[in-house]
Amino acid sequence: MREFTVAVAGVTGAVGQEILRVLTERKFPVKRLIPLASKRSAGKTVEFKGEEIEVLELTHEVFADEQIEIALFSAGGSISAEFAASAAQAGAVVIDNTSHFRMDEAVPLVVPEVNPEDIAQWKSKGVIANPNCSTIQMMIALKPLDTLFNIQRIDVATYQATSGAGASAMQVLLDQMRGIFDFSFEGMKPENFPHKIAVNALPHIDKFQENGFTKEELKMVNESQKIFHKEMQVAATCVRIPVLRGHSEAITIRCEKPITAEAAKEALKKAEGVVLMDDNANNHYPTPLAATDSDDVFVGRIRNDLYDPHLLHLWVVADNLRVGAATNAVRIAEKWIASEGGK
Repeated sequence: MREFTVAVAGVTGAVGQEILRVLTERKFPVKRLIPLASKRSAGKTVEFKGEEIEVLELTHEVFADEQIEIALFSAGGSISAEFAASAAQAGAVVIDNTSHFRMDEAVPLVVPEVNPEDIAQWKSKGVIANPNCSTIQMMIALKPLDTLFNIQRIDVATYQATSGAGASAMQVLLDQMRGIFDFSFEGMKPENFPHKIAVNALPHIDKFQENGFTKEELKMVNESQKIFHKEMQVAATCVRIPVLRGHSEAITIRCEKPITAEAAKEALKKAEGVVLMDDNANNHYPTPLAATDSDDVFVGRIRNDLYDPHLLHLWVVADNLRVGAATNAVRIAEKWIASEGGK
């Protein structure tokens, strides 16, 4: 198999570190790894396949200088806005994990298990966008049900881990939890979040918009429609909870065709990237701990609506750093190699 020179921009962050793990675990065909980060982090080293590799400064010139072929970006939207074009102009395919390109009509927004055919649009700007973490796991769980029953509306409430706000947010949760046990919690400031996150739940992720929804909630609306290529109705309420890893979602779907829990379970058993965990009698259902370090989406608590045969309720959990970010990006790269880059 042909091997590639691969760059990871934002390599010292939580998602960047996870990308290195996923590249190793999936035996991605890396000829050379080019770790990229800010000037502040340049000169540090990262471990990849047992080797310590020096981090280079992310510049406009580095992509051409290092002959980078695949550039995985996870350094923030403003960084992608500034440097992604330089990577593409140097001949690399950019797989961007930020929100910057997601709603650009010229950029494909891809979940490989759902719409891999959209990768073919990458040449327009040289960029493929990675969806929001909560959108990815929802799309993987709902794709087989949409295929069979034609989903017309999605109502979702998310319960999102602190890692979705970065490594520093995870540390804030740990510090606050320690503060509870040593009785210093009351004096702590609510860093990274509008309120304290330990033993709390915050129905507030990203900025509130004029319509009362947050940017995070509207991302799920707009991205779901783009990925499924249809104007279905979507409503989201996104909540941050005191969990380190693993986003959970309570989802209700309305379908054009009547849908039953049993039919949904049969479809999900066969779905790529899905693990059915639905045995209430034995308390067997998805939890963030069960999903941590997994590349699968776990689905359970599947049940018929009490009143409407066109409604179905389900519970979906996935590791947001992997399924919702690193693994999806690497899977996009694998699909790109298979369909475009390996030629």
